[in-house]
Amino acid sequence: QVHPVESGGGLVPAGGSLRLSCAASIRTFSSYTMGWFRQAPGKERETVAAIMWHGRSTYYADSVKGRFTISRDNAKNTVYLQMNSLKPEDTAVYYCAADRDGSNDYINHRAYDYWGQGTQVTVSS
Repeated sequence: QVHPVESGGGLVPAGGSLRLSCAASIRTFSSYTMGWFRQAPGKERETVAAIMWHGRSTYYADSVKGRFTISRDNAKNTVYLQMNSLKPEDTAVYYCAADRDGSNDYINHRAYDYWGQGTQVTVSS
């Protein structure tokens, strides 16, 4: 069973930074598309960022472009989300997910096969 595990969440003041990590126990991690999602109370889950298996193609939601950066280290089976210039509206539970087909169907939640438990990010104003 594959279980992505997120870490790095926490409480940060507006304008601050956090780096989320997601470690996945997948033998063929380097062939997976990886995505970060978030869900705030009362809102639908949204795709924040995604990265294809080779790392050369990425996707970002308009709301985080220029502030967040997704990256991956296939040797460590880990994907990262560097979040800078955080805003209170970034407050949410952040989830990591893995797409075993390695597709570029980034924003389709159904394309992802394995999901982590989530990590809370709270940005204070």
